[in-house]
Amino acid sequence: MKHDKVASVMTTEVVSATYGTPFKEVARLLAEHGVSGLPVVDEDRRVIGVVSETDLLARQADGPLQDEPPRRLRLAGLTRDGRRRAAKARARTAGQLMSAPPVTVPADATIAEAARTMARHRVERLPVLDAENRLTGIVTRRDLLAVFLRPDEEIHRRVVGDVLVGALSLAPRGIGVSVTEGVVTLFGEVERRSEREIVLSMTQQIDGVVAVVDRLTHRLDDSRRIRPGEPAVHGVADGWPRRL
Repeated sequence: MKHDKVASVMTTEVVSATYGTPFKEVARLLAEHGVSGLPVVDEDRRVIGVVSETDLLARQADGPLQDEPPRRLRLAGLTRDGRRRAAKARARTAGQLMSAPPVTVPADATIAEAARTMARHRVERLPVLDAENRLTGIVTRRDLLAVFLRPDEEIHRRVVGDVLVGALSLAPRGIGVSVTEGVVTLFGEVERRSEREIVLSMTQQIDGVVAVVDRLTHRLDDSRRIRPGEPAVHGVADGWPRRL
């Protein structure tokens, strides 16, 4: 099934910095363009890190608190996180401020893959790389959430065209499809239980679908294990896993 790619939602006019971009210039770029972070690139436009508002604020956050014990401060300075914070507090360039290695995503990755990468690494933006690993765009959480603004009519067309007809060769009139606010309701009867499971799973994977309401029935239950010597039933669901 065709999924929308990151390239279809990313911003192509990317504000970036180089390793030597001064601290104040980084702050100016963030404020002027209304962004909370930007990639740091080398001379070949390859991403070497990402600098964010949080990195800049490390300078303001550095320094002892009035009510914090001195011993605790000394111990914190010996930890890896403590050394990293101290280094960023003294940073004068984007290269010294940035977080590295960068978390990136290829332009041909799906929106779902990009969302999983963001969630796994707990980042708000991903530099997007072309086939030669050069910066070609940037995608944010807001960009990925835009798929949920897809009109119900378009989602309906994708369910019928991509799932029912395109993948399973089922007659569109054999299964009813209704979409309201991104929630897809499927009703009607399919031949086998395995087909039903495939329809539900593939519908849920369509970009922009919020939820799937299952009102499908099946005529044959082909989920039971086939006994030795028992003829197998072949058909459209062959080759698909039982659980997707």
